Amino acid sequence: MSTLLDIKTLGELKKTNYRSRSVKEELRENLIAQLQKKEGGFEGIIGFEDTVIPDLQTAILSRHNILLLGLRGQAKTRIARLMVNLLDEYVPYIAGSELFDDPLAPISWFGHSEVEAKGDDTPIAWVHRSERYTEKLATPDVTVADLIGDVDPIKAATLKLTYSDERVIHFGLIPRAHRGIFVINELPDLQARIQVSLFNILQEKDIQIRGFKLRLPLDLQFVFTANPEDYTNRGSIVTPLKDRIESQILTHYPRTVEISRQITQQEALLTPEQRKNVEADSLVKDMVEQIAFEARNSEYIDKKSGVSARLTISAYENLISNAERRMLINGEKTTSVRISDFLGVIPAITGKIELVYEGELEGPAKVANILIGKAIKTMMLQFFPDPEKAKKSKKANPYSEITGWFAAGNSLAVLDELPLAEYKKVLNSVSGLKALVKQLHPGVSEAQQLLLMEFVLHGLAEFSQLNKGFLDNGFAFSDMFDSLFNMQPDEDEDLGDDRY
Repeated sequence: MSTLLDIKTLGELKKTNYRSRSVKEELRENLIAQLQKKEGGFEGIIGFEDTVIPDLQTAILSRHNILLLGLRGQAKTRIARLMVNLLDEYVPYIAGSELFDDPLAPISWFGHSEVEAKGDDTPIAWVHRSERYTEKLATPDVTVADLIGDVDPIKAATLKLTYSDERVIHFGLIPRAHRGIFVINELPDLQARIQVSLFNILQEKDIQIRGFKLRLPLDLQFVFTANPEDYTNRGSIVTPLKDRIESQILTHYPRTVEISRQITQQEALLTPEQRKNVEADSLVKDMVEQIAFEARNSEYIDKKSGVSARLTISAYENLISNAERRMLINGEKTTSVRISDFLGVIPAITGKIELVYEGELEGPAKVANILIGKAIKTMMLQFFPDPEKAKKSKKANPYSEITGWFAAGNSLAVLDELPLAEYKKVLNSVSGLKALVKQLHPGVSEAQQLLLMEFVLHGLAEFSQLNKGFLDNGFAFSDMFDSLFNMQPDEDEDLGDDRY
C-alpha cells in the first residue's frame, strides 16, 4: 500500500492494477479473504460468535443494507463501527472533492469537471478507512437538509448561478458519506417524513433537493439500529423503508454469566492502581453479572426496555471503587472486595433500570437491594448447601451452630468502612461460621475465606434463616424470630417485602 500512496495523479493510478469497486463489493471481498484465512473479525464482540456475527457476515456477502434490531446495551453501534475494518485501508479520491469522488468513476460536478479539464493529470489523494464511516443519531429534530442537503442561496448569489445548478447545493451527511458506511442509530426516532426521504437513496440511488432531481449514484453501505421498544413507545420504521432494508439482524443479551463476565471485565475502566490494589474474587464478579440476569427476569422491571450490559460494567466499576475508598480511609495498601461493598453498586443499578408500576411503588433503591438479594440467593446454592433443604433434612444441619448463635441473643453489624482487622474479628465472633467455610472450601486464601463467611450470613438472610437489617453504612444481622417478636406495629406492612 505504501507504493500506492505515492501515486498523485490519475494517469499514475491507471498504470497500476487498481480497480474501482463499490463499497459493498469491497466489504464482501475483504470478508471473503478474512474467512478464508480463518480470521475472526469483529474483535471485542463477545457472545455473538454463533448468532449475530454469522448473520452479519451473510448479509455482507449478500451486499445488503442492514438493520440491527435489539434492546439497549446489545453492542449494535459497536458492531456497525467494527465493519470499518472490512474496508480497504486506503482508497484514492479526486483531490478537493467533498464527496470523495472515485477518480475512475466520479459522480459530482466537481469530479467530472476535474477529469475533463485535467485528464491524466487530475490530482488524487488517499483517504483512510477510518474517515469512511459516518454515524448519525436519529432525533426528532433531524431534517432532510441534514441528511440529504439543501440549496445554498449565498453560494448561488456568489457564483451567480440558478438554484437548479448542482454547484449551489450544500450536501448533507449522506452524500458526504459516499464510498463509505453510513449508520443511523435509533431509526424509529426519525420522523416518518424524514424516513421517506431515504427511499430513493436505498433503491434508485438518486436524491431530490427542493424539487431539483439529481442523479447521484451514491455508493453507500447503510447500517441502521433500532430498539423494538421504539416501535410502540416513540415511533416506528415506515413499512416501505423497512422493505428496502434487505437484512434485519436480531441482537441479544449474553446468554450465560460467564459470557457476561467476559464483557464486563473487557469493558470496565479501572485504573492501574485499582487493578493492582483491589482484589475481586470470582464470586463477586459473578454476583455482579447475576444481578443483571435477575433484573431481566424481575417483575419490577420493564422487560421491553431491557437491562443494558452497561449496568454490569458500571456496577463493577463502583464495586471496585467502593472497596478502594475503604482502603484509602483506613490507610491500607491493599484490600479485597466484600459483600458489603455492594452498597456502592446501588447507584449504578438505579439509573439503568426502567421500572413498571409495581417497581415504582417499591422505589428504585429498594428494587436494587431486592436484585442484589436475589443474586445472593441464586449464587448461595453454587457454593453452599441449600439452607431450606438443610433445615428440613434429617441429617445434621450445617448452619445450626450459626443460627443458634444468633438465637442465643447475639447480633452482628458488618459496616462498610471496617478495617481488615475489625472485619475479621466481627466475622470470627460468629460461632461455627469459620468452621463451615473451612469444611466446604478448604485451601482458600484468608481474603476468600472472609468473603465466603460474610456471604453465608447474607445467604442465610435471603433464605429467611437470619434477619438482615439495612444500615446507612452496612448491614446488621440478628435472629429471625427475635426480630419478628420485637418488631414495631407500624413495621407489619413491610414485613413481606423486607424479609421474603
